[in-house]
Amino acid sequence: QVRLMESGGGSVQPGGSLRLACAASLNPASSYCMGWFRQTAGKEREGVATIYSDDGSTYYRDSVKGRFTVSQDRLKNILYLQMDSLKPEDTAMYFCAADPRTYCSDDLADWEFNYWGRGTQVTVSS
Repeated sequence: QVRLMESGGGSVQPGGSLRLACAASLNPASSYCMGWFRQTAGKEREGVATIYSDDGSTYYRDSVKGRFTVSQDRLKNILYLQMDSLKPEDTAMYFCAADPRTYCSDDLADWEFNYWGRGTQVTVSS
């Protein structure tokens, strides 16, 4: 059973930075696609970034490219999302997700992930 717990959310002014972390209980012998997703009230959940455990390959949604960086610490089983140059439209609940498979697809589809954390709120406002 994979367990995920996010941390690091909070309130920040536009242009500021936050780093989210996701502590994961993963089988070290398995391969995973790990991802960050976000959702605001009344909108569908959207993919932000994914990373494949074995080679660190990444995908990002266009609106965060150049501002967000997804990374992993495989020894500690922690997934990170460094968010810089934050904008008000980045305000959302951010979720960590994992799925045991041998690839990450480039469409950032949430339905492909079987394990989810409870989320951490990020608010960008002046």
